[in-house]
Amino acid sequence: MTSPSIAVERPRTGTGRREEIVRIAATILEREGPDGLTMRAIATELGIKAPSLYKHIADKQELEVALVADGLRQQTVAFEAALGVDGDPAMAIAEAYHRWALAHPHLYTLMNGQPLPRHRLPEGVQDRSIQLVVRSFGGDRERARAAWAFAHGMVTLELAGRFPPDADLRRTWRLGIASIAHPPQTREGTTR
Repeated sequence: MTSPSIAVERPRTGTGRREEIVRIAATILEREGPDGLTMRAIATELGIKAPSLYKHIADKQELEVALVADGLRQQTVAFEAALGVDGDPAMAIAEAYHRWALAHPHLYTLMNGQPLPRHRLPEGVQDRSIQLVVRSFGGDRERARAAWAFAHGMVTLELAGRFPPDADLRRTWRLGIASIAHPPQTREGTTR
């Protein structure tokens, strides 16, 4: 018995108007938060009626996928720039991740506060970012994944205002990333 094939839904190809809609949506999202991101608000900003948007974007879910894809592309650019500077690549990636997340808190939350719609993202958009992070951790995928989990936790707590005012977050970031990127060695040469 063969299983039924599953149709993989990919985003529509970009048009000038579609890109403009996504750009306006990103602006509204960062300015007003997720509750302010409505098709009506986007249409108002564009000076058109909301139904006209549906010629370019099927629905709000497709819009959110486009925003996530754009956010991943932006992160990749930030990572590439960070890796272009001398120094510890793992720390450079972590600092770029931190700066980007704090500069785009609502987009960051949209990207990371729910399951990632991988099957709907443009092909390769997530892979580029992942490859840079893994490379910065010496090719160790699990170490890169641990660093991402640490970074995500730190960003989430910081965005929620959970750290006390006297917390030295820069030091905390550096200690956390350094302990993952450069774990202490035992006498036998293996990591603890």
